[in-house]
Amino acid sequence: MEKRTYHHGNLREALVTAGVALARAGGPSAVVLRAVSREAGVSHNAAYRHFADHRELLAAVAARCMEQLGLLMVRRTDQVAEDEPVPRAWARLAAIGRAYVDFAVTEHGWFRTAFSGAAAHGGGLPRPDPGAGSTDPYTLLAARLDELVEVGAIPPERRPGAEYAAWSAVHGLADLLVDGPLHDLPADEVRLAVETVLATVARGL
Repeated sequence: MEKRTYHHGNLREALVTAGVALARAGGPSAVVLRAVSREAGVSHNAAYRHFADHRELLAAVAARCMEQLGLLMVRRTDQVAEDEPVPRAWARLAAIGRAYVDFAVTEHGWFRTAFSGAAAHGGGLPRPDPGAGSTDPYTLLAARLDELVEVGAIPPERRPGAEYAAWSAVHGLADLLVDGPLHDLPADEVRLAVETVLATVARGL
């Protein structure tokens, strides 16, 4: 199996895919080289030819988990049916916020892994990637805020730095729901919390 994988040049992808599967069930602590190698059906040493250490593996798996979050945000944005520019822009911003929290509470393992592995990328300030088809959550948030300015929903002077407030509010709620004191909140209260936070962000903007 190992030789066949190398022949096709896709062992690294197989290892990352295995890591993503382990992360979904067990979070970042499940993403270890030995377990990923076993899941992919190769030797432990084979994994080291593609990842120097656990940190490098976790970074790759975290990036894939973050991509899953971004994909959900894109799908929810595409589902907005509002035609009027201003209501549409607000609805699209709210859609990615709901998607973010939904991802956190339904995919605990991926959510925890996405952010536990962020430091493994080298840290630093996130920068929007405006490339077409981007699934980076930060880029998607920036695009929705830019849209609000473009359609006249908010004045341009309120745009700088708005992503920090919006992201902090939604991520903070998500973290409280997954690993904090709101972990056992009933479903109707979760919905209330989400809508309250999104409304507060909108009022702030």
